[in-house]
Amino acid sequence: MRDAVKDYYGQTLTGSGDLQTNACCTDAAMPLHLKRVLAKVHDDVLARYFGCGLIVPEQIEGLRILDLGCGSGRDVYALAGLVGPQGFVTGVDMTPEQLDVARAYQDYHAQSFGYAAPNTQFLQGYLENLDQLGLEDGSVDLIVSNCVINLCQDKQAVLEQAWRLLRPGGEMYFSDVYSDRRIPAELAADPLLYGECLSGALYWNDFLSTARRAGFVDPRLVEDRPLTIENPEIEARLGNLRFFSATYRLFKLADLEPSCEDYGQAVVYRGTIAHHPDAFVLDKHHFMETGRVFPVCGNTWRMLRETRFAGHFDFIGAGDRHFGIFEGCGAQLPFDGAAADGVQTDGGCC
Repeated sequence: MRDAVKDYYGQTLTGSGDLQTNACCTDAAMPLHLKRVLAKVHDDVLARYFGCGLIVPEQIEGLRILDLGCGSGRDVYALAGLVGPQGFVTGVDMTPEQLDVARAYQDYHAQSFGYAAPNTQFLQGYLENLDQLGLEDGSVDLIVSNCVINLCQDKQAVLEQAWRLLRPGGEMYFSDVYSDRRIPAELAADPLLYGECLSGALYWNDFLSTARRAGFVDPRLVEDRPLTIENPEIEARLGNLRFFSATYRLFKLADLEPSCEDYGQAVVYRGTIAHHPDAFVLDKHHFMETGRVFPVCGNTWRMLRETRFAGHFDFIGAGDRHFGIFEGCGAQLPFDGAAADGVQTDGGCC
């Protein structure tokens, strides 16, 4: 299957127009600052883009970033333009044809962004075997991936490698395809469905278990949308299976709790993160308006206090007294029909 996927993305697909479904096509509103940086990305790179979400989180200037499954480099170059000349972005992909395109434009993009030298590099390898690429433990601030982990057969290994490479307080922020139930074996063995980012998709609850085993105890869903396959023949083969594109953020923080525990803590967002003057959205349950006291659980407190976001918040409460679990914690499924309605805005953790 690995060879079939490599051939599909290296030889069969010459551009996003060759895809037979919409699973690997981004369908999200793009912020203006990202549109501006993408306007500087070379057309040859843009033409071979495949992705299902936006993987540019907040506050990334100066960071060292790793893009898993970078393809022809669209996201690498967008991130390179945003991290600035002091930041650095590494792309990893298994497909030589895609990497040939990416590497051909390193100098072009350095000049486009006004840098003295490229702040990018591209490595060929498998995401399950990142330990073979010479990347040091704890050397990465942020890991991103755009609709690629579903193509990996050993997803547990990918997340374990991500945990190893992230520095303490670092983050994995990625979009991928998930299913509402486990994929039948006969569909999982279909190279076309696998290459279209469908039959390799994890059942969302299996993903949560996989992430926790890798060390990411409290995965946070940022946004999600249903996928409408828009290919009648493939839809018929899939039957009642439903698929979603979802963006998660996973923080490398030791000793997070498995549930949202209430320690009487709260935060106040200062409105100082670039492009987010009025509110900061940590995930679908945490929409924090500037200047407003927002109660949070112990895990959320740490996700803000022990990461790159710390300087943008005021922190309330010592966290030395436990008040039980936040009401409703863990009761709502990520994809329960109301997921696309937006984030919760009335405070609280769940």
